[in-house]
Amino acid sequence: MDANGASKTATPWGAATLVDELRLPQRAGEKRFASIVQLLEAPRGERLVRFAYSTGGAARRGPVTLRLRDLESEARR
Repeated sequence: MDANGASKTATPWGAATLVDELRLPQRAGEKRFASIVQLLEAPRGERLVRFAYSTGGAARRGPVTLRLRDLESEARR
């Protein structure tokens, strides 16, 4: 967390601040987990989107982080 209480996370573009998060609780048989999509802000203000899943509250398998501009570029194709 930074001085303002915002959560920080490491990315290939440097430590980013968590702006918003969506957690989708899921089940497969007896297994319980959550899919996570996070909107992050890099040190220079660039927006990033991170995908992961969690078990027991801890992020697992991934996470995969993409720059928002890269996602927008792909959407225009």
